[in-house]
Amino acid sequence: MYEVIARARAEGARFRLQPEMFHKLSAALTLLILVAIFAFGNPAFLSVNNGLTIMLQTSVIGLLGIGMTMVIITGGIDLSVGSVLALSGTVTGMLVKSGMPVLPAMFCGVIVGALCGLFNGFVITKMRITPFVATLGMMLIARGIALQLTGAAPISRLGEAFGVLGNGALFRIVEMGANGFPKVVFPGIPYPVILLVVVAILGSYMLRRRQIGRHIYATGSNEEAARLAGVEVDRTKMIAYSLSGALAGLSGIVLMSRLVTAQPNEGVMYELDAIAAAVIGGASLMGGVGAISGTLIGAFIIGVLRNGLNMAGVSAFIQQIVIGFVVIFAVYIDQIRSRR
Repeated sequence: MYEVIARARAEGARFRLQPEMFHKLSAALTLLILVAIFAFGNPAFLSVNNGLTIMLQTSVIGLLGIGMTMVIITGGIDLSVGSVLALSGTVTGMLVKSGMPVLPAMFCGVIVGALCGLFNGFVITKMRITPFVATLGMMLIARGIALQLTGAAPISRLGEAFGVLGNGALFRIVEMGANGFPKVVFPGIPYPVILLVVVAILGSYMLRRRQIGRHIYATGSNEEAARLAGVEVDRTKMIAYSLSGALAGLSGIVLMSRLVTAQPNEGVMYELDAIAAAVIGGASLMGGVGAISGTLIGAFIIGVLRNGLNMAGVSAFIQQIVIGFVVIFAVYIDQIRSRR
C-alpha cells in the first residue's frame, strides 16, 4: 500500500516538473535567439568586453530576482526590494563615511535589508495583511528613511576600498604598453558576477536540498495542506521575506560600490525587473513553482534586451515598452500553464 502511495507521489512530482522544465527551456531558447539576433545586427555584441558588461549589469537584478523567487514560490510578492536596496546602500555609505571599515559596514547594510524583510514577514503573517499592501508600505517606509537620513543628497568620497566589490575583477590581466601606459589585456571576471554565481548556487541548494526549501514550495503549493502536514507556514514566510530583504541589501551594496557613491534615489522600479526576471524564468505568481536557474535566465534575457537595444540606438523609453510586453507575455504563459 505504502509503495503505491510513494509511486503515485513520485509520478505526481514528475508531472508537475514537466511544465516547469518546459518553461525554463523555452526561456533559455529565447535568450539564445535574442543573442543571435543582436549578434547578427552588431558583431561587437559578441565581444568579450560586451559579454562581461552584460553580466555586470545583470548581477544586481539577478541578486534581487533570487530573493524575489523565494517569495513568489511562497505565493507572495515583495514590492519593497528597490527601496530596501537604496536604504541598505545608503546606510552602508553613511557608516563608511563615519569611519567604519568597509566590510563591517557592508555587513550592517545586509542586516538592515534582512530586518526590512523580517518586518514584511511579520506584518504579513501576524497582522494578516496581504503581501501586496504590506510590501508596498515597506517600499514607502524604506525610501522615506533613506531620503530622510541623507537629506535626499548623495554620499560621495567613500574611498577606493568601498569601490572594490563593485568595480574589481578576478583574473584581470594588465600589461605595460610600449608608450609606458598600462594596457588591459583581459578585463577579468567582475566580482559582482562571482557573487551572483555563489548566491545562486547557495539559493538553489537551499530550495532543492534543504528542509526549509521544501517548506517554501509546500507553502506556495497549498498553504493549508502544508500547515496540516506540520509545516510552520508563518516561520517559512518570514524566512523567505528576510532572505529577500537581505539579498536586496546585498544588491544595494553592490550597486553603490559600483558608483562609489551612496544614492538614496537608486533602485526605483527595480522591484519590477526582479519580478519580471522570476516570472520570465518560470516562477508562477500563483505560488509553488519556480527555480533559481530559471530566474537567472530571466535576468539575462532582460540584460541582453537592454544591452542589445542600447547598441542598436533604441531609446530607453522604447526599451521599457519592449520589456513590458515581454513580462505580459510571460505572465500569460504562466496563466495558461496554471489553468492546465
